[in-house]
Amino acid sequence: MKPRTVKLQEDIDRIINKCDVGYLAMVDKDNTPYVIPMNFGLDRNFIYLHSGKEGKKLDILKGNNKVSIAFSTDHQMYIRNESVACSYTMKYRSVLAHGFVEFIEDSDEKILGMNVIMKHYSGKEFTYNLPAINNVCVLRVVVEKFEARVYGY
Repeated sequence: MKPRTVKLQEDIDRIINKCDVGYLAMVDKDNTPYVIPMNFGLDRNFIYLHSGKEGKKLDILKGNNKVSIAFSTDHQMYIRNESVACSYTMKYRSVLAHGFVEFIEDSDEKILGMNVIMKHYSGKEFTYNLPAINNVCVLRVVVEKFEARVYGY
């Protein structure tokens, strides 16, 4: 089996929407990679993330807003021959999203971003009080390029 490249945006969205976590990759001022799992919500070519108002990732993103996010789902062991180690492989569906982070400051835009995230996990939209919105950092990743692959499906 060879990995199959996924081109259709609806298929890419389907893969991302099956995922519970996206792994946000960034590079700090010393050129050191930093990757963390994050909750997210997808809305067209935007991926919304949320965070506390302070921390290492925010410091890094303020200095370099270029990011990638890795998504992977449907992992399943596939074995052609149980006595041959090299015949063991993993079936999967994956997407890499490459882009840059925008810091959302406007309260209405923060609410929109939070609802995209909450809809991903709950299927619902919510109302938020102003102190809650003021105390959260909402990030919007503007996706410039998606790369997606499927192996074994």
